This record gives sequence, structure tokens and C-alpha cells, in this order.
Amino acid sequence: MAFNNNLDTLYRQVIMDHYKNPRNRGVLENESLTIDMNNPTCGDRIQLSMKVEDGKVTEAKFDGEGCSISMSSASMMTQAIKGQTIENAIKLSHIFSEMMLGKEYDDSIDLGDIEALQGVSKFPARIKCATLAWKAMEKGLDSQKQ
Repeated sequence: MAFNNNLDTLYRQVIMDHYKNPRNRGVLENESLTIDMNNPTCGDRIQLSMKVEDGKVTEAKFDGEGCSISMSSASMMTQAIKGQTIENAIKLSHIFSEMMLGKEYDDSIDLGDIEALQGVSKFPARIKCATLAWKAMEKGLDSQKQ
């Protein structure tokens, strides 16, 4: 029992660190792919910009406003997809979606900080917050597939 409490505390600290000190916050200029999405049920909104070169995500930034879950998830996601191929980035998104739905997911891939969000699956109303940036990324990268 103490282990779960310690793990929950650690996960909360990771989420709050990404919320208070977001990675990759900002907007990419010059020929970047930009996707705007929002979650009307809670007011979260995100603008995701990515640079894709030779089938790889070479840069990713986000801007927007929302709860700690949505902004932390965006920070973690931009870190995770940089340097990934389009296919791998979309695969990561599918793994993340499975995790959010509380389903079994491919744990052979190290999700790093993203694992801190797995507790969100216990709160159905917050799942859309956590997946907002990921849906924006999928939408943008789907448009890049040939």
C-alpha cells in the first residue's frame, strides 16, 4: 500500500513539474505544421506546431492553456515525439490512448515521464484533457502521410 502512495506522489510530482516547467512551450515558425484543437467541455485549448522532415518529427512545440493534465501531457508528448518517425509517433499515440482507457498496452517501449499520466484513466472526465495534444499530433501527422 505504501508503494502505491509513493508512486502516486511521484507521478503527481512529475505531472506538476511538466505543468510548472513545460518543455517545448512556444510556437514554431517557418513552414511548420500547425494544429489547433480544444476541449469545449473544460476549456483546454492547444496549438501544436511540428516540423516534419524526411518522414521524421524534427521539432515540436505547443502553446495554449488548460488544466495541469492537458498542459503536462502536451509537454511530455512533444518530448516523446521529437526525432521519431511519423509511424512511431502515431504508434506512441495509440499506446497512450490504450493506457488512458485502462487497457493493456505495449509496455516494451519506455514511455518515460508519460507513465505518470496512467492514473488519469481512473478519472474518465479527465481523459480528454490528457489526450488533447496527442489527438492534435495524430491529426497533423495523418495529413503528412503519403
